[in-house]
Amino acid sequence: MHTPVSMLMGVVFAPLGLVLVFTAAVTPQWREGQARLGAAGRGGATELLLLRSDGLWESCLQVVHSEVKECWPVSGSYQRDARVRMVQGMVLLSLFLCGTGIVLASVGVRCWTDIPLRSVAAAGGLLVALAGVLSLAALGVYTHNLSKLGIEVDSTISETQGLNVQKPPQLTLHPAGSLYFGWVGAWVQVLGGAALLLGFKSMKCSSCHKQRLKDSAEMYEVNC
Repeated sequence: MHTPVSMLMGVVFAPLGLVLVFTAAVTPQWREGQARLGAAGRGGATELLLLRSDGLWESCLQVVHSEVKECWPVSGSYQRDARVRMVQGMVLLSLFLCGTGIVLASVGVRCWTDIPLRSVAAAGGLLVALAGVLSLAALGVYTHNLSKLGIEVDSTISETQGLNVQKPPQLTLHPAGSLYFGWVGAWVQVLGGAALLLGFKSMKCSSCHKQRLKDSAEMYEVNC
């Protein structure tokens, strides 16, 4: 069976997109921002530069240029924000659809035989493409509302480190690395699903064609 280049691209792009979107989903760098915070320590008053980052399920706060860093499950107004919950659900559904699509495409290809299951493979490609569109929609919602999503500052620097937070920092939030991973992965999913659909649409089964020629030849001999 001759395998089209577009189908090979789809077989590579679909799992790659799944990995990228999954990586984005589990890492806490969808948005981040820095703020200066006054604190009292053993050596007197000092000013700290804090880096706050949020993901879909985890947030982190780090003192810049130090090893002081704490992460915790998303909570407070950020967790309760309906837009954050919607993005979480859309990303989970996207991962499920993409994984299911990859399984269906693998079964449909049936590289160990000469006769592919075109309808199954095409359904797999469609699911992968839909997963990519769903990821793009989720990323679009988060990016559009990035600075508006509810956030409350928690005191994550423990007393054992000798720091006493006096006032909440004013954060200027901007997109972070995980968000870019998600955008790349979503587009790769769309391209992978489209490539699978195009590949299986143009696929030809050489053995089936030979069998049809053989049957035609036998019919011609009988008629003669």
